[in-house]
Amino acid sequence: MEMKNALAALRALGHESRLAAFRRLVEAGPEGLSVGDLREHLALPPATLTAHLNVLRAAGLVRDQREGRVIRVRADYAQMDALVAYLTENCCAGSASCAPASTCQPRPKGTQR
Repeated sequence: MEMKNALAALRALGHESRLAAFRRLVEAGPEGLSVGDLREHLALPPATLTAHLNVLRAAGLVRDQREGRVIRVRADYAQMDALVAYLTENCCAGSASCAPASTCQPRPKGTQR
């Protein structure tokens, strides 16, 4: 990940509502959530949520897909992992003893861990 991409992602996550939205989408797993479900969970007005999602989208942290009349939003786990890797790439001067956790591999709903 390039520094400019990391800065965009960190800027996007640097707002309470955007961080809450992103964390909720990460928690939802690969199925993501409809915009309406996310809005209800966050208790934000529709226009406000749209503006926040646009910032997260521009930073590459979320993706959306139209399913008929519903827009489903999903966290981009690869971008999230790339940001964490960028932030920790020189952890402890490269010592293997403090390597960051492995990448996030969400499981579809209904599967056992």
